Amino acid sequence: MIINHPLLGPRDATEFSYLGDASLMHRPEWQSDDAENQFYEYQYLRDNKAGIHRELWYHEQGDRSWLVVTRNTLTHEISSVELASDVARREGRSR
Repeated sequence: MIINHPLLGPRDATEFSYLGDASLMHRPEWQSDDAENQFYEYQYLRDNKAGIHRELWYHEQGDRSWLVVTRNTLTHEISSVELASDVARREGRSR
């Protein structure tokens, strides 16, 4: 599988580490009233959907950037690749 890195161009997926669902970028608020429940769900409850999915990938054997890859889990077709920092900024969240 080839990942089209936004800064470095097409790279083989073996240069990257898959780190899971991109929603993990958005940690629960630790001071909220139900923080314990939110962190339990954040840590242990995952959807395992087939189809279009946003994933976190880490360019371990390259520039060490974090990417959000939108990929079809049935066909492995990648529809977009963005720097995770850009996604976090756009969605109004810090690192």
